[in-house]
Amino acid sequence: MAFAWKAAGITYNRYLAVAARVVRRSLKEDKRLAAERRGEMSEMRFAKWEGGKQGDHKDLETANAKALAENAGQQSQ
Repeated sequence: MAFAWKAAGITYNRYLAVAARVVRRSLKEDKRLAAERRGEMSEMRFAKWEGGKQGDHKDLETANAKALAENAGQQSQ
């Protein structure tokens, strides 16, 4: 039996994001607002590893916006 997220053609991370959004939307108003604030990407950070060494920590939201802007610039050329 295949996993539902594989059969749908999405990654496991995307599946988790969709499931989390569904759960947050099903909550009552006061708890939903608190859960949505916790689920925002603004608090997420990452570090790139190269050569066995951890690089600088970066804010995911800022890095994602920068990458989208760079890709938009490359596609327009």
